[in-house]
Amino acid sequence: MDELYRGISCVYLCFCYANTAVRTILRYRGNTVEVFAIVNEKKIEERVAKDLIPIKQVLVLLEAAKRSGVSSHELLEEVGIEPSLLEQPNAAIEKRTLIQLMLIVMHRTQDEFMGFGEGRVSRPGTFSMMAHALINCATLEKAITRSIKFYELFEIYMSAELKRSDDDSRVQFNSFKNVEFREHILEATVFLAVRFFGWLVGQTLVPKKICFDFEMIDDGGYADQFSCPVLYNQAATVLVLENRYLDMPLIQNPLSLSKFLKSSLRELMEGDIKNASLNAQIRSIISKEYGNNFPDFSVVCEKLNMTPQTLRRRLKDENTSYQEIKDSIRKDGSIYYLSQPELTIDEIAMLMGFSEASSFHRAFKKWTGKTPAVYRQGMLEGEV
Repeated sequence: MDELYRGISCVYLCFCYANTAVRTILRYRGNTVEVFAIVNEKKIEERVAKDLIPIKQVLVLLEAAKRSGVSSHELLEEVGIEPSLLEQPNAAIEKRTLIQLMLIVMHRTQDEFMGFGEGRVSRPGTFSMMAHALINCATLEKAITRSIKFYELFEIYMSAELKRSDDDSRVQFNSFKNVEFREHILEATVFLAVRFFGWLVGQTLVPKKICFDFEMIDDGGYADQFSCPVLYNQAATVLVLENRYLDMPLIQNPLSLSKFLKSSLRELMEGDIKNASLNAQIRSIISKEYGNNFPDFSVVCEKLNMTPQTLRRRLKDENTSYQEIKDSIRKDGSIYYLSQPELTIDEIAMLMGFSEASSFHRAFKKWTGKTPAVYRQGMLEGEV
């Protein structure tokens, strides 16, 4: 019975960590264990609120889209928002609905700025080009610097500069004061910058503070998304970060970027960024230093400053192994190269380190259930 009690206790602890809106109580009586779940309604309300977007955000987005000649009525109909909601100042929509609306606006306007660019358009693919330009940078500082230089190539209403001191690092965003929706643009830019920088290093970035050079435009909902002070009516719009973040290496690579770009807006909005696992660190070491070759396990241990026994145990804790990581990299690399029509399947097999094409075929079918040729055909037809 003691073992049963301990087992339920473990489930209880895991459940509490996963869902803080519910508190579970265990009562141990003789040969029985009673389990009670107490719902914390306030916690649930807070969680639900975080997944809701004020209707005012929709109004701003629709107004910007109008500039490009996109009908608000058609947009609302396509995404399934009742027009009557626009007349209710306290109404809200689900976050996923706003993301869907943003994607539709980008497609309809052919503008990643979604009409907010004061007549300047960022063609679809611009963000992707910027991301590819910096993905091989050694550190976050170099990545931020390169992203700033990239957008300097375009005549847009905003610029940025990175200043580093002994105390901290500051990304300052500069924009013309007379730009319409300026406040919304700056808030969105800072929000997406924090999320994107965090994705690059595999960490949830917690800024020291965020400053805006205008008055608060909501009831504090924007500030609630950050675990740091968010200050308004400041001298400049600045994102302040600890220097340690800028010294972090990028754990992402062209293959993980390719995956990320398929749903980048959703990932950035939802911000489900976890601290870099050993899996991610090993993948980063291999992709940045060894390409499609794989170092000996002992070399990886040395890079991570761990003994082989410790690394095996830590990987087991993450439910993986070095062999599984290598297979995963080969699979991701193979799928990436299959999307490049100029490469033959035999060439891809060589790139992925297979001495014979037949070995590659067997391995790829084991990973995906399809042969490389069938998988490539599905990609071309949009089925994968």
